[in-house]
Amino acid sequence: MTARFQKDLLEDASRPFRGGGHFAYHYSRGKLSSDCIFREVLKRGIFPPAARFLDLGCGQGSLFAWLLAARKLYEQGHWPGDWAMPPKPLRLRGVELMQRDVDRAARAFGANHPVVSIRQGDMCQVDLGEADVVTILDALHYIDHARQEDLLGRIRTALPAGGLFLTRVGDAGAGLPYHLCNWVDHAVTFVRGHRLPKLYCRKLAEWIELLKDLGFQVEAMPMSQGKPFANVMLISRVPA
Repeated sequence: MTARFQKDLLEDASRPFRGGGHFAYHYSRGKLSSDCIFREVLKRGIFPPAARFLDLGCGQGSLFAWLLAARKLYEQGHWPGDWAMPPKPLRLRGVELMQRDVDRAARAFGANHPVVSIRQGDMCQVDLGEADVVTILDALHYIDHARQEDLLGRIRTALPAGGLFLTRVGDAGAGLPYHLCNWVDHAVTFVRGHRLPKLYCRKLAEWIELLKDLGFQVEAMPMSQGKPFANVMLISRVPA
């Protein structure tokens, strides 16, 4: 079942982006099919059973499409027995700096989606509001160290007891795999029509120390399956 299921999940999650144009559809499909983090967060049951999500640096909203498709298939009874139950998205709120991506998201989800809302904004300045889960996937290193620390502190304050902050970072102490990560980051960003500024990275131990100092309970999990990268998923929870 798993092979057929994963194909169905990919089809359902990619479908909204057909309305966003050729690039939006194929970028989303390629990202969701090749990046192991999307599969692993569902399979391992990282997210709570029901939650209000805030994705900072959300791009065109691929994570949201993935979560919605997963929940739909689960409710239809089409779900692997060895995968955790997918979360029920109560609200999916995204913030993206690049207007092109926001426009693609608007065409994919429509202006009046009952759950999804993606707005243009700077993650360092936006009001975080209320959320049970905050995600930043592969974007923290775009902002300088001082703003990283300020943003992470605001995320910790915004999350309730039992709340989750999920991020993926590159381990700056990993040598060649880390440099390969950065090269791919520049290449993908160029294809999306953007340019990267200077990157502000840290060694994995420094990321973990920073999050623990803010009061998070942190679990680190390698997240580069099948690729020679230095990506690590950090699962940071507020004590209940």
